[in-house]
Amino acid sequence: MAGYTYTAIDKFGKEKRGSIEAISMDGAATALKAEGLVPIKVQEASVFNQNVTVGGKKTSKKDLALFCNQFGSILQAGVPVVDAMGMLAEQTENKVFAKAIIETKNNIERGESLGSAMAMRRDIFPSMLVSMVKAGEASGSLEVSLQRMAVQFEKDEHLAGTIKKAMTYPAVVLVVMIAVVCVLMIFVIPSFMNMFNDLDIKMPAITLAVMGVSNFLKNYWYIVAAIVVIVVIAWKAFSSSMTGKILIGKFTLWCPLTKNFVIKTSCSRLARTLATLTASGLSIVDGLEIVSKTVNNVIIRMSILDAKEEVKKGMPLSEPLRRSGIFPAMMVHMVKIGENTGDMESMLTKMADYYDEEVENATAQLLAMIEPLITIVLAGMVGIIVGAVLMPMVALYDGLDNL
Repeated sequence: MAGYTYTAIDKFGKEKRGSIEAISMDGAATALKAEGLVPIKVQEASVFNQNVTVGGKKTSKKDLALFCNQFGSILQAGVPVVDAMGMLAEQTENKVFAKAIIETKNNIERGESLGSAMAMRRDIFPSMLVSMVKAGEASGSLEVSLQRMAVQFEKDEHLAGTIKKAMTYPAVVLVVMIAVVCVLMIFVIPSFMNMFNDLDIKMPAITLAVMGVSNFLKNYWYIVAAIVVIVVIAWKAFSSSMTGKILIGKFTLWCPLTKNFVIKTSCSRLARTLATLTASGLSIVDGLEIVSKTVNNVIIRMSILDAKEEVKKGMPLSEPLRRSGIFPAMMVHMVKIGENTGDMESMLTKMADYYDEEVENATAQLLAMIEPLITIVLAGMVGIIVGAVLMPMVALYDGLDNL
């Protein structure tokens, strides 16, 4: 069962947002219809991004980290849970988040436990946080669970920022490159070509090709725009399908440019999240189920779920991780040491710290590889355009020398 966030219309015509568990996206839509709701938007939610935009304002990991940190500190000071929730609602700047905290507080006053009350707003409180709170309540260590979740959200926010940093530079350069080429092809090239046509010069093949592309962009730009829109829509549909996720997952694990980055990012999330969950008393099996939802690559996610099934049968975690052929040997060995010593939490925490640093290094390496590739592509495209302009000029000068 996977988690899905949704936006739907109820029988009174009011918009409703929330989350639901189902086998597939279609199954989630069917379940919503069975409840008398008309689904408008249904999308897969991870453990961390189930807190989607609600009422126009997004509850971020930073909001959740601050909430957990303050909540834990207030409880450690001896303040009752209900009063603590009221204090948090008053000082939370995110109005949607504050409203959810008030609703949770009201449900606690009606007799619900904190974990059960938070589970009623899974569109705000992620499954992992709910599970940790329930485990903390059961073990009498709620404050510790909240502090661990604060660290977890802070680390995940940092990891997300690292990934964003790796993707932002290439995206910006690509957009600038496309804009520059379009300006050259639509506005600059035609002026030069008109000049050459007036001089009645025989155009080289490369110049004629560039002229053809320039004329097409200038006269049929709307066709190009339509093609771009269709490609974007088709890509979104493909990447959202299970077939697309599997193919993309396999490609990113095969491509030398992304393989190292994807594996280390996944190892960091797996180790950190599993350490946090097991430290609060959750079993490895339950932990792996939750961890699988934090990993973006579907191939790695399937490997984690396969490992969960093997662990459920009594096999040590290190064995299915080794057999998957995805996880680094160091991680497999560290997990095995944790199993042998009975100190899995400590080993996982050390691995998480190690792979956090490795993600930073992998980001730097990824940028170091992408930058020259982008430069070469940009130089090649501009070089072709410049060559198309200069070659007729060279032919013209050669003709003048022969006079």
